[in-house]
Amino acid sequence: MPVMSPRLLNWAGNIEFQAVRLAQPASLDELRDLVVSSDRVRVLGTGHSFNALADTTGTLIRLDRLPMSIRIDESSATATVPAGARYAEVAAELHRAGYALANLASLPHITVAGAVATGTHGSGDRTRTLADAVVGVEFVDASGEVRRLSVGDADFPGAVVSLGALGVVTQLTLRIEPSFTVAQEVRLDVPLDAIAGAWDEVFGAAYSVSAFTDYASGTARVWLKRRMDMPTPTWAGGRAADAPVHPVPGVDPVACTPQLGVPGPWHERLPHFRPDLVPSAGDELQSEYFVARADAPAALAALRGIAARVAPVLHIAEIRTIAADELWLSPAYGRDSVGFHFTWIRDAAAVLPVVDLIEEVLLPLGARPHWGKVWRADPASVVARYPRAGDFAALRQRLDPTGTFANAYTTALFG
Repeated sequence: MPVMSPRLLNWAGNIEFQAVRLAQPASLDELRDLVVSSDRVRVLGTGHSFNALADTTGTLIRLDRLPMSIRIDESSATATVPAGARYAEVAAELHRAGYALANLASLPHITVAGAVATGTHGSGDRTRTLADAVVGVEFVDASGEVRRLSVGDADFPGAVVSLGALGVVTQLTLRIEPSFTVAQEVRLDVPLDAIAGAWDEVFGAAYSVSAFTDYASGTARVWLKRRMDMPTPTWAGGRAADAPVHPVPGVDPVACTPQLGVPGPWHERLPHFRPDLVPSAGDELQSEYFVARADAPAALAALRGIAARVAPVLHIAEIRTIAADELWLSPAYGRDSVGFHFTWIRDAAAVLPVVDLIEEVLLPLGARPHWGKVWRADPASVVARYPRAGDFAALRQRLDPTGTFANAYTTALFG
């Protein structure tokens, strides 16, 4: 079995994995044997988590050598995709076949299973987390058994956003729809006061809307991603960008997807970044907090109140909307939500005190931290924000009674 290289780091370089070995099984049987023969197992996708969620003191598994075929079932409007596939690969193949996913995250570099397991999302008043597209999940449990759950099964809502704590997901079946075209434009110098005063109008102005700000300037840049098969809303705050821009001010927009209202395929417009280039700022840390949509104006006001502390350690912040879902550990469980995202400089000593300050103002509003990003709250208080957390803990105990898939992160949350 392969031994770990001297240092295996996550994408951001802030986490050094403690696993004793890294394995890349080439078949389902090899994966099952690996799980049964290991005391502790976790799965590593692209490493695009900013905390120790994927870490283990045992065996770290990558799924990129398993078969990567994508199966489209036109009769059920679903596609079954390998867990280790990246969204960029899945989206391109779906588009070639004339199909689409309802939404994508900001960057398409991440694996499908990793994004689903952590409740990762795109943006849109009517679109849910990426996990909500899942209608079936296949995984290897601690005994090596291959399990399959589908919509309608009692355990299904707990097994989708699972934090990797129930088993090794091998494939996911996703809801798909006919391919569609999107035009993306950016509005500059939109006052934050105008957003706070017309929240529904601004975030309802396109199929997918993102507002980027540093909070200190008092303005935002608003990305509008409009589906060409839907009516065009009339909101047009600020001024139209006359050249492509990057979400991080001053950064070359070459890595961004096409803007300026030029229509293109859904998978080349819904993400902010192209799959073939380094996304976002690159050298960064990230945090994100989800609040109920009704509390978003108060959250925005609270963040503006501490902008002088936030801005110096910030590349950029992003505000997005997410529709409610019913997946037990989804950050949008049971409530239409707004995600307040922070892309930090990669200086933990400077950033962590500011994260503490953000939590001081957002947690009283019921904020839920993104599972895969930097957060500091008491784990018990975070779990208490999920009405079905007890059901998930019971499901985890039933499927993994010996803690094969446990690590320090999941143990802090669920025991």
